[in-house]
Amino acid sequence: MIIAFGGCYMKSRELLQGEVLNLAAPTESEAISVSHEEIAAKYASGEIRIVTEQARTQLPELPSIIESGRYRLQPEYQRRRRWSAGKQSRLIESFIMNVPVPPVFLYEYEYAKYEVMDGLQRLSTLAGFYNDELELTELEYWKELEGMTYSSLPTQLRQGIDRRYLSSIVLLYETASNDEQAQRLKELVFERINSGGVSLSHQESRNALSRGPLNSRLADLARTPSFCQAWGIPEPDEAELSTGDVRDDVLDDARYQSMEDIEMVLRFMAHRQRTAVGALRSTRVFLDRFWREANTNFSEDLVDQLGEVFVKTINLAYDVLGERAFYIRRDRKGSRIWVPRPTLLAYDCVMSAFSQHLDEAARLRELKDTVILRLEELYDEHASDFDGRRTDPRDVQRRDELISAMLADVVASHAGR
Repeated sequence: MIIAFGGCYMKSRELLQGEVLNLAAPTESEAISVSHEEIAAKYASGEIRIVTEQARTQLPELPSIIESGRYRLQPEYQRRRRWSAGKQSRLIESFIMNVPVPPVFLYEYEYAKYEVMDGLQRLSTLAGFYNDELELTELEYWKELEGMTYSSLPTQLRQGIDRRYLSSIVLLYETASNDEQAQRLKELVFERINSGGVSLSHQESRNALSRGPLNSRLADLARTPSFCQAWGIPEPDEAELSTGDVRDDVLDDARYQSMEDIEMVLRFMAHRQRTAVGALRSTRVFLDRFWREANTNFSEDLVDQLGEVFVKTINLAYDVLGERAFYIRRDRKGSRIWVPRPTLLAYDCVMSAFSQHLDEAARLRELKDTVILRLEELYDEHASDFDGRRTDPRDVQRRDELISAMLADVVASHAGR
């Protein structure tokens, strides 16, 4: 469909079959009214109660247990963070000094087989230490051990460490009556035990508390090379593409660690429905609802189709606009300049606009110099529209329309040339 805007014409967004979700905010919440007797009966039934046991494992036994395949180390709800060598070393220092170390949390998904819900870094550190993969560094109280591995430590010190134990709390297999309840309880526990310390990012919380076709697909899409280039995230290399092994510089990237890159792919998919749910002013609430509803209602095939739209759109935007694809122009000391970093404000509207012109991709690539010049003029002429403080849904839609109309006008103005 074509609509008039600003003296030229632009295309309205066409959603895929089955893509429209019901994301409208509820008008009012319903109070839950139950008697004390009903509450007591629910507690007595054990309807929502986790069955656990505690265990202690001597440290030298951990590498063989991990290598046996009995531990699943990276469930979908785990974080991407990895400890630095200094933090790993200080964990070993804690065991040397017999400082209490928090237990790891395991979920028994089959009898005697476990998912690591919390404690992945502790287990990985100890396995690496006993395999001589960790050289101790940045120690606070045992600086004389700097540069040493497990095998190079004095015998008495090795023996002292070997006497230590790592405690674990195990959610037993019989905790849940079915797979769906098991998943819900695992994610609940993961969210609760991670509510202290380093807070979960919004996307880490979504990833932990809702499971579906978005979880793994969006993570793959976030490794699209042009997307990584536009946001300064280290790109995937051949090893990652073939084996899935991620380099240290990727693991150390702040956006990768916090799953912000995944959230940005989510923003693109959710943003396609903005005009249908304009009442939701909070971006976080909007993304939370889209994530939950899409994971519940979208098929894997539909998510793949949306993924193709995302890849085509980010490739087109980066090919045409280059490293400034998601930069914005601002006033600085009386003049207009490009702010030298990507912004979410520009990302949302640029991606939305380019996604509406994928059928004109070849022409836009040919006219990229003109597009860049016209986008600069547009940002300067409509500076107030691209003010980051303007977050009303109508302002968001206005930005989308301005850029889409500009792209349509560039193509129309050069038709037949």
